[in-house]
Amino acid sequence: MAFNYLKKYWHWPVIILLAACFFVGTSSYIYFTQKNNFVKFSSPDETANYNFAKLYAETGNLQILEKYNLVAGDIIHPRSMRSDLGYVKPVSFLGIIIIYGKIASIFGIKIIPYLTPLFGAIGIIFFYLLIKKLFGAKNALISSFIFAVFPPFMYYSARSMFHNILFMVLLIIGLYFSILLVQKRENKREYINYLFAAIAGLFIGLTIITRTSELIWLLPALLILWIFNIKRIGFVKLIIFLTFVFFAILPVIYWNDVLYSSPLKGGYTEMNQAVTNISQASLSIPKEFIKGKFNYLVDLIKVLKRNIFYFGLKPMQAWKMAQNYIILMFPWLFILGVSGFIASLFRINKWKKKDWQYFLILITISIILIIYYGSWNFHDNPDPTKTTIGNSYTRYWLPVYFGLIPLASYFLIELGKTIFFLKDNDVIKLKNKFLNFILKILRLPNRDFLINSLLIVSTLFIYYYSISFILHGSEEGLIYSYETQRLAKIEQNKLLNSTENNSAIITFYADKIIFPERKIIIGNLNDPEMNKIYAKLSDYLPVYYYHFSLTGEDIEYLNNTKFRDLNIQIKKIARITKDFTLYKIIKK
Repeated sequence: MAFNYLKKYWHWPVIILLAACFFVGTSSYIYFTQKNNFVKFSSPDETANYNFAKLYAETGNLQILEKYNLVAGDIIHPRSMRSDLGYVKPVSFLGIIIIYGKIASIFGIKIIPYLTPLFGAIGIIFFYLLIKKLFGAKNALISSFIFAVFPPFMYYSARSMFHNILFMVLLIIGLYFSILLVQKRENKREYINYLFAAIAGLFIGLTIITRTSELIWLLPALLILWIFNIKRIGFVKLIIFLTFVFFAILPVIYWNDVLYSSPLKGGYTEMNQAVTNISQASLSIPKEFIKGKFNYLVDLIKVLKRNIFYFGLKPMQAWKMAQNYIILMFPWLFILGVSGFIASLFRINKWKKKDWQYFLILITISIILIIYYGSWNFHDNPDPTKTTIGNSYTRYWLPVYFGLIPLASYFLIELGKTIFFLKDNDVIKLKNKFLNFILKILRLPNRDFLINSLLIVSTLFIYYYSISFILHGSEEGLIYSYETQRLAKIEQNKLLNSTENNSAIITFYADKIIFPERKIIIGNLNDPEMNKIYAKLSDYLPVYYYHFSLTGEDIEYLNNTKFRDLNIQIKKIARITKDFTLYKIIKK
């Protein structure tokens, strides 16, 4: 009996082991790069998310009082943060901060960097469950193996304080329970669907607060899902779903009001302005209609275009970015995924409702995401000409990548069937008998073994390619990132040893390694108004400048021209790295 049970459910130990290996692998990078209390990250967004999640876990608060900002005009704060009347606040979406902060308040702050790998491992399990519902168990198993080593998924799980992995995992869980919600059940068990509606609404709500900007494609996707299942969902389950969505977003509504003086506003100034413009334009519709000005709709569309696509709307550039980050960066996924889609078109007459939903949603969100994000130039890498895994496109286009994975698996399965003549008609059956005869003579394994061998070999090739790419296939691979972290630790030690505990450091790049140990000002010495603030601030605390090394002529020029009337001078303190030097702003 135990053997039969294991034979039936053998996928589960495999999936759980896969998830465990994923967690250990991605957590190992965190463990080895954040030793000896050096919990630092490679980007300003990660730094802000970690420090505010830690603050929320320890104090239940999401803002830091920086009293010197009251005399410094709110300039003391790192990137990805802002200061209003002395209070330093997060700029980005609050979901990851609140979720991780709440978990850390229970299990301790040391767990925070490891939460994204943990959610990633959970995501593998639910990805398997979701794809199993859509494409069957065999596809789900292969897809889960590809999913677990897909480079951006592993990379951004290891670089653990970005929003995107948490966002995608919460969405996958929400979609899985949404599918369970619309399944037919006996009348006496209909209450289970109410439970699924609540769980689905909760996780979709958590998805929304993690990256609210993704509503631009998430809402159309959910709308398509609802339209296809409108009868099965009904009114009661829809209300339950929406109620739990509201419960999930309620903490962010509260904190938006506390931090930014409006439930619908966040830390992004551009997004706040867009919300204001759209709201004002929408509220004017009834009044303009009463006046008979129906052409106001044209103006409204222009307002929506200008404020929703505040990155711009550049289809040709978007296509170029899609080529670089989808087709050229992961050609195996693109080729296999598109081939799987084409192969599925040959059986379009056998498509079920779930197939139509999947392809319509995937095509819709792919178009929106590519045009929306592809229209803007993101340069996370200092060299804007580089196409690397660390650039934002690989994070923003995760839904496109993940949508292609089951299609790639489908193609591999169909390819195996085609190669070994596994088709359901009389001619192919004759070929099958011939193949069996040949296999028997040559004492080779049966057809199923050959098909599974093909799938295993293909998956192993994908594993080799993916892990190589994650480690060193890009100049921002984890091996290079590890070396960057090692050097950052040395750099931090030198800076902390060369400055006082209460000092403020003017910098463009070092904020992520010396905050919160030191106060941070993002700037340089070229702005006369900022220089006045530096001079004023130097009356209250030590002020340093950390940037590219200056020549003796540069220092003399600054002291004799820029600083001449401010009663300050700049003095070299220490050469910190090959290219960067620490200077102090002192009174004459």
